[in-house]
Parts: sequence; structure tokens; C-alpha cells
Amino acid sequence: MGILKRNANLFLIFSQILNPILVSVIGYLSFRVYLQGKPGFEIFPVRYQIAILVALLFTIIVFSQFAVYRPWRGMRLFQEVKTISLAWMTVLLGLVMLAFLTKTTTEFSRVWTISWWTTTWLSIVLIRVSIQISMRFMRTRGWNKRQIVIAGAGALGQRIVQRIRLAEWTGLEVAAFFDDDAFLRDQKIEGIPVVNNLDELPLYVVNNEIDQVWMALPLRADERLKSTITSIHELSSAKVRMVPDIYNFPLHNYSVSEVAGLPVLNLTDSPMFGINRVVKTIVDISLSALALIILSPLLLLIAGGVKLSSAGPVFYLQERISWNGKRFKMLKFRSMPVDAEDTVGPQWTAASDHRATRFGSLLRRTSLDELPQFINVLKGDMSIVGPRPERPVFVEQFRAEVPDYMQKHLVKAGISGWAQVNGWRGDTDLKTRIKYDIYYIENWSVWFDFKIMLLTIFKGLVNKNAY
Repeated sequence: MGILKRNANLFLIFSQILNPILVSVIGYLSFRVYLQGKPGFEIFPVRYQIAILVALLFTIIVFSQFAVYRPWRGMRLFQEVKTISLAWMTVLLGLVMLAFLTKTTTEFSRVWTISWWTTTWLSIVLIRVSIQISMRFMRTRGWNKRQIVIAGAGALGQRIVQRIRLAEWTGLEVAAFFDDDAFLRDQKIEGIPVVNNLDELPLYVVNNEIDQVWMALPLRADERLKSTITSIHELSSAKVRMVPDIYNFPLHNYSVSEVAGLPVLNLTDSPMFGINRVVKTIVDISLSALALIILSPLLLLIAGGVKLSSAGPVFYLQERISWNGKRFKMLKFRSMPVDAEDTVGPQWTAASDHRATRFGSLLRRTSLDELPQFINVLKGDMSIVGPRPERPVFVEQFRAEVPDYMQKHLVKAGISGWAQVNGWRGDTDLKTRIKYDIYYIENWSVWFDFKIMLLTIFKGLVNKNAY
């Protein structure tokens, strides 16, 4: 256990050396497997050697900039894989741009290029994931532990202990609490002793080989926080981490960023930024275009049915609200007579609503009236997956009645969403529906979107609450 602790940085150094080696070796092996012996490839061409050397240098530079080699203890495996993937994509983008500028794109075999790039990425990811899984297993067995103390034995400090105990794979072990509250001194909280007061913390860290100090003091104790951190830095090289006391605030997809050189804690933020936004847009546009092509015969049949069922246009345009409160005209196949709202005005659709035509009622029960919204996705008004958009009149009403209602607008509105595939659609409880929408926003990923798409196909099109 002591050996692992003393040589923890060796794993990171190993990765720094291994990744460039993998780039080189796999590039050469891909040549041996796919090209060597073919006409013009009797020997390993110089241009291929230069390409591998450039990729090696790009890997060293880019991976360091993306902080691939930082300690990942306590971080999610998905986050690590995502960081490695983004770094490798940046390396590949650099290689493509360089080949384009030097007009050498046609001088390399496509089979070699794709096999080299793909196999290298898979190898780096699999090795890193294997190492992390092995380390997690060892930590759950008591190896490679990190001793920490928590400054602050209040609600926040206790929450930290509870979360750490639920995540044994982090290898973190709380040795003691420190708190200035005289009533807590020499007591045990969560089975952990509250030792002395904050003035004694720096010396305790030194004498007990503590690895990390977690600051869990309330925001109002800023002076005490500052003096304690200063004292720790004077006596020890232990890592100091701060857990901000923000759990009493409403948090939606919160994150840490830097603005004008200042560290900023975003309490409410959208997941749709940077590469996330690019990836979601690519998925939306490609799948929507594909859906419209495949479904075009069905769309024509439905259009004919709408025309024959009642007089008026095929499509019904209704103003809805999407991302950041942006208004747009949402397309639907018309399911009601043209004058359905002339006398009663906008109404919330309920099971007792009999304004739809017979054909329109069929479209609603099967959600086929929503298919034209793939056009809205292509226009950029909507996404395939996201919280369902609402009409402005109801947004004004619900924002005052439903907690966190406006937070659904942190992402684009969708044709289908997490709430809908779980049955929360139509005239169902809005508070519960918003909770599902918020969960989607806070846990968004491309894979989550694909999961919702599949669930929509198998259980979201026909639903007892669709009317």
C-alpha cells in the first residue's frame, strides 16, 4: 500500500510515455498489416514515417493541454474517456489540416489512416480504463488509500463523508473533523472524531501524514477559511480542496469556469456549449434529414388524410418557446378544424377535449401529428430530444405556478423527451414532468439522447396520455 502511494505519479508518467509510443507502433503495425508488400510499398515510405512523427509530437503537446495526464481519482470514467477522445480528435484535426495545407491528402492510404487512427484511440482508451478499473478495485480492498481531514463538521462536512463512503472506489478515507464549535469538540460525527479546533489542523496534518484537507466551512466564515488555508500551506504540502457551501441553492447543471481570469461557479448552466453543442447539432441534422427521407411516403399519406378529413391547410403552425425563451412556429399535422380556437381561445389539451377530427384524433393517439417537427429540427428551432415546448400563454402561467419551470429552456425543445418516454405527457402533473426535464438537462449525453430515441420508438409513440 505504501509503495502505491509513494509511486502514484509513476502511473501518470507511464501514460505520458506510453501514448506517443502507441501512436508510433500502431502506425507502423497498420502499415505492415494493410500495405507492406503491395506495389509501391516494398519498404516503409518516408512520408508515412514523417506522418507518424508529426502525430507523435501533436499527441505530446495536445494531450498535455487537455490535462489528460492529471490525477483522475474520484472522477467518472466517462469524463476521462471523453477528455481522451476530445484530445485525440484535436490531434487528428491538426493532422488533416496539415495534410490539406501541404496538399498531401491523396498520398496516404485511407485504409491505413482509418485503421491507424481508430486502433490508436481504442488502445489508449482501453489501457487507461483498464488501469483505472484496476486501481478502483485495489482501493475498495484498502490499497492506495488517501487520508483526508475535513475542516467543518456541519451539514456540509457530514454530506462529504456520506458521499465518500458511497464511493469506496475513490480510495478516500476521512481521518478526522476539525471545527471551532466547542459543543462538537471531542465528539464523534458519522463515527469520525471531531479533533480540537481549526488552529490545531495544520500541525495534525503534518504529524499524521494527511494527504488532503477538504474545506467545508460556511460561506460567511471567509476570514477563518483564509487563515486556515494559509496556515496549512506554511507547514504542509497537503492538497487543499474547497467544497463550496452551495447545497441550499437551486443547482441545475452547475459547473466551474473562468471568466476574465476569475474562477466562477455557475449555479445554473446549459450543457449545450462547445463540442456538446456541435455534436448534438450534427446528430439532430443528420437523423432528421434521414427520418424525413425514410418517412416521406408516410408523410404524404398523412397529408392526404388531413386534406380529406376537413377543409383547411395540411399543417398547423403554433407559436412555442424553446431555448433561452426563443419563440418559433412549431409544425404539426392539423388535427382540428381550422376554427377550433376562434371562440374559446388557447386551451390545455385534456382527455375530455373533443375538438379533434376523427382522423386528427388517430394522429394524436399515435403521435404521428408530431412528425413535421423534424423540419423544425432542420431549421434549428428544435432538437430531436429535449423538453417539450409550450405555448407562450401557458409559459406565463406555469412559470408562476411550477417551481423551476423556466429551467427547461436551458436546452432546445425536443420532439420527444425523458418525461414523455416515462409517460408524463398530455394532462399529467406538471411538477413531476419538470423534474424529469431537469434530470435530462443535468445528465445530458449523446448516449442518453439515443436511449430516449429508442424508448420513443418502442413506448413513446402510443401512450394512454396522448390525445
